Amino acid sequence: MVIPGGMYGPNVPLLAYAAYAAKVRGARIERITWDPPQQDDSHVNSWVLGQVAPVIDHVAANSPDSVPVVIGKSLGTHTAAVAAERRLPAIWLTPLLTTTEVIQSLRVATAPFLLVGGTADRHWDRALAAELSPHVLEVQGADHGMHVPGRLAESAAVLGRVATAVEDFLDEIVWPRVA
Repeated sequence: MVIPGGMYGPNVPLLAYAAYAAKVRGARIERITWDPPQQDDSHVNSWVLGQVAPVIDHVAANSPDSVPVVIGKSLGTHTAAVAAERRLPAIWLTPLLTTTEVIQSLRVATAPFLLVGGTADRHWDRALAAELSPHVLEVQGADHGMHVPGRLAESAAVLGRVATAVEDFLDEIVWPRVA
């Protein structure tokens, strides 16, 4: 399940590579698209949950023999409440670690999750990320879009690092291969 950010759709590179990593490992990919309404912060959490919870339930009901994985970016990390409640592993790209509802949901999650963020992202909190999960990729200088200063090749290299972290998380934690 791929959940976009507020201005970052489900088919842009960060989410597309994460989804592809799951797909080549046999996952069926369900992408959520949306056009978030302008609203105050007090309603955004319930709006996101209203958009995502029915889709997660549909995917889980139609894939009873597989472990669904939630992949969300930024605004999509409000889905952490549903993932925690349903004990679903997750990959959170640029999570909103400054938002109370997201933090509370991550604190109660029992399934493993990967946190990916950059030191130039105002929504990232290094210490909190390390406290919440042993699975963290922090990129020095990366902003909320996981772009770094300098030539575009530097940001493309960050995309490669994120893709590798996602693959490792899926292979070692979510769907470990038995030798």
